[in-house]
Amino acid sequence: MEPFERVLQNHWRSEPDIVSMENVPNLANQTIFADFVELLQKNKYYVSHSTVYCPDYGIPQKRRRLVLLASKFGKIELIPKTHRPENYRTVRDAIGKLPKVKAGEACETDPLHLTTKLTDLNLQRIRSSKPNGTWQDWDEHLRLACHIKETGASYKSVYGRMAWDAALPTITTQFYNYGTGRFGHPEQDRALTIREASLLQTFPPDYDFYQNMDDITLNRLGVHIGNAVPVQLGEVIGKSILKHIEEI
Repeated sequence: MEPFERVLQNHWRSEPDIVSMENVPNLANQTIFADFVELLQKNKYYVSHSTVYCPDYGIPQKRRRLVLLASKFGKIELIPKTHRPENYRTVRDAIGKLPKVKAGEACETDPLHLTTKLTDLNLQRIRSSKPNGTWQDWDEHLRLACHIKETGASYKSVYGRMAWDAALPTITTQFYNYGTGRFGHPEQDRALTIREASLLQTFPPDYDFYQNMDDITLNRLGVHIGNAVPVQLGEVIGKSILKHIEEI
Protein backbone atom coordinates (compact mmCIF):
# COMPACT_ATOMS: atom_id res chain seq x y z
CA MET A 1 0.00 0.00 0.00
CA GLU A 2 1.25 3.50 -0.82
CA PRO A 3 2.22 5.61 2.24
CA PHE A 4 -0.38 8.28 1.38
CA GLU A 5 -3.16 5.71 1.20
CA ARG A 6 -2.02 4.20 4.49
CA VAL A 7 -2.18 7.58 6.22
CA LEU A 8 -5.71 8.16 4.93
CA GLN A 9 -6.84 4.71 5.89
CA ASN A 10 -5.54 5.21 9.43
CA HIS A 11 -7.33 8.55 9.58
CA TRP A 12 -10.64 7.15 8.32
CA ARG A 13 -11.39 4.32 10.70
CA SER A 14 -14.67 3.91 8.89
CA GLU A 15 -15.03 5.20 5.35
CA PRO A 16 -17.45 8.19 5.34
CA ASP A 17 -20.07 8.73 2.66
CA ILE A 18 -19.32 12.47 2.39
CA VAL A 19 -15.94 14.18 2.76
CA SER A 20 -15.03 17.87 2.99
CA MET A 21 -11.62 19.53 3.17
CA GLU A 22 -10.30 23.08 3.07
CA ASN A 23 -6.71 24.26 2.82
CA VAL A 24 -4.46 26.82 1.17
CA PRO A 25 -5.02 27.22 -2.61
CA ASN A 26 -1.44 26.27 -3.53
CA LEU A 27 -2.14 22.74 -2.34
CA ALA A 28 -4.10 22.17 -5.56
CA ASN A 29 -0.81 22.27 -7.48
CA GLN A 30 0.85 19.62 -5.32
CA THR A 31 1.22 15.96 -6.20
CA ILE A 32 -0.17 14.94 -2.82
CA PHE A 33 -3.47 16.67 -3.60
CA ALA A 34 -3.75 14.99 -6.99
CA ASP A 35 -3.05 11.67 -5.23
CA PHE A 36 -5.79 12.44 -2.70
CA VAL A 37 -8.37 13.18 -5.43
CA GLU A 38 -7.34 10.05 -7.33
CA LEU A 39 -7.69 7.95 -4.18
CA LEU A 40 -11.18 9.36 -3.53
CA GLN A 41 -12.25 8.60 -7.08
CA LYS A 42 -10.76 5.12 -6.86
CA ASN A 43 -12.99 4.59 -3.83
CA LYS A 44 -16.10 5.59 -5.80
CA TYR A 45 -16.43 9.20 -4.62
CA TYR A 46 -17.74 12.01 -6.82
CA VAL A 47 -15.30 14.87 -6.24
CA SER A 48 -15.45 18.64 -6.77
CA HIS A 49 -12.92 21.22 -5.65
CA SER A 50 -12.38 24.91 -6.26
CA THR A 51 -10.59 27.96 -4.87
CA VAL A 52 -13.08 30.05 -2.91
CA TYR A 53 -12.70 33.84 -2.66
CA CYS A 54 -14.19 34.50 0.75
CA PRO A 55 -15.89 37.87 -0.05
CA ASP A 56 -18.07 35.94 -2.52
CA TYR A 57 -19.72 34.36 0.53
CA GLY A 58 -20.04 37.43 2.74
CA ILE A 59 -16.74 37.08 4.59
CA PRO A 60 -15.04 40.50 4.99
CA GLN A 61 -11.45 39.40 4.26
CA LYS A 62 -9.60 38.72 1.03
CA ARG A 63 -8.84 35.14 1.96
CA ARG A 64 -8.72 32.42 -0.69
CA ARG A 65 -9.20 28.81 0.35
CA LEU A 66 -9.17 25.52 -1.49
CA VAL A 67 -12.39 23.63 -0.72
CA LEU A 68 -12.99 20.02 -1.68
CA LEU A 69 -16.25 18.13 -1.41
CA ALA A 70 -16.67 14.44 -2.15
CA SER A 71 -19.68 12.14 -1.91
CA LYS A 72 -20.57 8.54 -2.65
CA PHE A 73 -24.18 9.55 -3.32
CA GLY A 74 -23.54 11.53 -6.50
CA LYS A 75 -22.28 14.89 -7.75
CA ILE A 76 -21.70 17.46 -5.00
CA GLU A 77 -20.77 21.14 -5.30
CA LEU A 78 -20.57 24.27 -3.20
CA ILE A 79 -23.71 26.37 -3.09
CA PRO A 80 -23.69 29.40 -5.46
CA LYS A 81 -21.98 32.62 -4.40
CA THR A 82 -24.07 34.70 -2.02
CA HIS A 83 -22.44 38.09 -2.65
CA ARG A 84 -21.32 40.16 -5.63
CA PRO A 85 -18.53 42.78 -5.65
CA GLU A 86 -21.01 45.63 -5.19
CA ASN A 87 -22.27 44.17 -1.90
CA TYR A 88 -19.14 42.56 -0.48
CA ARG A 89 -18.98 42.96 3.31
CA THR A 90 -16.34 45.40 4.52
CA VAL A 91 -14.27 46.11 7.60
CA ARG A 92 -16.85 48.77 8.52
CA ASP A 93 -19.68 46.23 8.28
CA ALA A 94 -17.85 43.86 10.60
CA ILE A 95 -16.34 46.11 13.29
CA GLY A 96 -17.50 49.66 12.62
CA LYS A 97 -19.88 49.82 15.60
CA LEU A 98 -17.51 48.57 18.31
CA PRO A 99 -16.52 50.94 21.14
CA LYS A 100 -13.24 52.78 20.80
CA VAL A 101 -10.25 51.47 22.74
CA LYS A 102 -6.69 52.72 23.01
CA ALA A 103 -3.56 50.67 22.35
CA GLY A 104 -2.83 48.41 25.32
CA GLU A 105 -6.31 48.75 26.80
CA ALA A 106 -9.41 46.57 27.02
CA CYS A 107 -13.04 47.61 26.69
CA GLU A 108 -14.90 47.76 30.03
CA THR A 109 -17.89 45.85 28.62
CA ASP A 110 -16.00 43.23 26.59
CA PRO A 111 -12.67 41.79 27.84
CA LEU A 112 -11.98 40.40 24.36
CA HIS A 113 -12.03 43.89 22.87
CA LEU A 114 -8.37 44.07 23.87
CA THR A 115 -5.28 45.11 21.96
CA THR A 116 -1.53 45.38 22.45
CA LYS A 117 0.33 48.42 23.62
CA LEU A 118 2.46 50.21 21.02
CA THR A 119 5.90 51.70 21.53
CA ASP A 120 6.26 55.44 21.04
CA LEU A 121 7.97 54.78 17.71
CA ASN A 122 5.17 52.53 16.47
CA LEU A 123 2.62 55.10 17.59
CA GLN A 124 4.40 57.62 15.36
CA ARG A 125 4.37 55.09 12.53
CA ILE A 126 0.68 54.28 12.73
CA ARG A 127 -0.19 57.97 12.98
CA SER A 128 1.71 58.45 9.72
CA SER A 129 -0.08 55.50 8.06
CA LYS A 130 -2.95 55.95 5.64
CA PRO A 131 -5.76 53.39 5.16
CA ASN A 132 -4.57 50.94 2.50
CA GLY A 133 -1.30 52.86 2.36
CA THR A 134 2.22 51.55 2.98
CA TRP A 135 5.29 52.37 5.05
CA GLN A 136 6.41 54.37 2.00
CA ASP A 137 4.00 57.07 3.22
CA TRP A 138 6.20 57.60 6.29
CA ASP A 139 9.01 60.09 6.77
CA GLU A 140 12.43 58.54 6.29
CA HIS A 141 13.30 58.49 10.01
CA LEU A 142 10.32 56.19 10.75
CA ARG A 143 11.30 53.48 8.29
CA LEU A 144 12.97 50.25 9.35
CA ALA A 145 16.35 49.11 8.04
CA CYS A 146 14.67 46.18 6.25
CA HIS A 147 12.48 48.61 4.29
CA ILE A 148 15.54 50.27 2.81
CA LYS A 149 16.89 46.95 1.50
CA GLU A 150 15.83 45.84 -1.97
CA THR A 151 14.41 42.60 -0.50
CA GLY A 152 12.12 44.54 1.81
CA ALA A 153 10.59 46.76 -0.82
CA SER A 154 7.89 44.23 -1.73
CA TYR A 155 6.53 43.90 1.83
CA LYS A 156 4.31 46.95 1.60
CA SER A 157 1.41 45.73 3.71
CA VAL A 158 3.38 45.36 6.96
CA TYR A 159 2.72 48.20 9.40
CA GLY A 160 -0.36 49.03 7.34
CA ARG A 161 -3.78 50.38 8.21
CA MET A 162 -7.00 48.70 7.12
CA ALA A 163 -9.54 50.66 5.07
CA TRP A 164 -13.11 50.97 6.31
CA ASP A 165 -14.85 50.33 3.02
CA ALA A 166 -12.87 47.34 1.78
CA ALA A 167 -12.34 43.76 2.87
CA LEU A 168 -9.33 42.99 5.05
CA PRO A 169 -6.37 40.88 3.86
CA THR A 170 -6.23 37.42 5.42
CA ILE A 171 -6.33 37.30 9.22
CA THR A 172 -3.21 35.57 10.60
CA THR A 173 -2.25 34.38 14.07
CA GLN A 174 -0.33 37.67 14.57
CA PHE A 175 -3.27 40.00 13.84
CA TYR A 176 -2.73 41.82 17.15
CA ASN A 177 0.79 42.85 16.08
CA TYR A 178 0.70 46.07 14.08
CA GLY A 179 3.98 45.21 12.33
CA THR A 180 2.98 41.85 10.85
CA GLY A 181 0.47 42.93 8.22
CA ARG A 182 -2.28 45.42 7.41
CA PHE A 183 -3.70 45.09 10.90
CA GLY A 184 -3.75 48.73 11.97
CA HIS A 185 -7.24 50.06 12.75
CA PRO A 186 -8.64 52.37 10.03
CA GLU A 187 -8.90 55.34 12.45
CA GLN A 188 -7.70 54.43 15.92
CA ASP A 189 -3.95 54.30 16.56
CA ARG A 190 -3.63 50.61 17.39
CA ALA A 191 -3.73 47.10 15.99
CA LEU A 192 -6.77 44.84 15.85
CA THR A 193 -8.37 43.63 19.06
CA ILE A 194 -9.25 39.99 19.70
CA ARG A 195 -12.94 40.78 19.25
CA GLU A 196 -12.37 42.60 15.98
CA ALA A 197 -10.33 39.74 14.54
CA SER A 198 -12.97 37.22 15.59
CA LEU A 199 -15.69 39.26 13.88
CA LEU A 200 -13.59 39.51 10.72
CA GLN A 201 -13.32 35.71 10.92
CA THR A 202 -17.16 35.76 11.18
CA PHE A 203 -17.41 34.32 14.68
CA PRO A 204 -20.66 35.35 16.42
CA PRO A 205 -20.34 38.77 18.13
CA ASP A 206 -20.91 37.29 21.59
CA TYR A 207 -18.67 34.22 21.15
CA ASP A 208 -16.57 33.48 24.25
CA PHE A 209 -13.14 31.99 23.74
CA TYR A 210 -12.40 31.53 27.44
CA GLN A 211 -13.61 29.86 30.62
CA ASN A 212 -11.91 32.28 33.00
CA MET A 213 -10.06 35.57 32.70
CA ASP A 214 -6.67 33.85 32.84
CA ASP A 215 -7.44 32.31 29.45
CA ILE A 216 -7.49 35.72 27.77
CA THR A 217 -4.03 36.03 26.25
CA LEU A 218 -3.30 37.56 22.88
CA ASN A 219 -0.89 34.79 21.91
CA ARG A 220 -3.22 31.88 22.69
CA LEU A 221 -6.36 33.44 21.24
CA GLY A 222 -4.38 34.79 18.28
CA VAL A 223 -3.47 31.23 17.28
CA HIS A 224 -7.05 30.03 17.85
CA ILE A 225 -8.65 32.79 15.77
CA GLY A 226 -5.98 33.19 13.10
CA ASN A 227 -5.81 29.47 12.33
CA ALA A 228 -9.57 29.03 12.24
CA VAL A 229 -11.57 28.45 9.09
CA PRO A 230 -13.84 31.51 8.80
CA VAL A 231 -17.03 30.40 10.51
CA GLN A 232 -19.18 31.54 7.61
CA LEU A 233 -17.11 29.44 5.19
CA GLY A 234 -17.75 26.42 7.41
CA GLU A 235 -21.45 27.28 7.24
CA VAL A 236 -21.28 27.45 3.43
CA ILE A 237 -19.71 23.98 3.34
CA GLY A 238 -22.39 22.70 5.72
CA LYS A 239 -25.20 24.17 3.62
CA SER A 240 -23.66 22.61 0.51
CA ILE A 241 -23.68 19.18 2.15
CA LEU A 242 -27.27 19.62 3.36
CA LYS A 243 -28.40 20.69 -0.11
CA HIS A 244 -26.68 17.64 -1.58
CA ILE A 245 -28.36 15.28 0.90
CA GLU A 246 -31.79 16.81 0.26
CA GLU A 247 -31.36 16.24 -3.48
CA ILE A 248 -30.39 12.58 -3.21
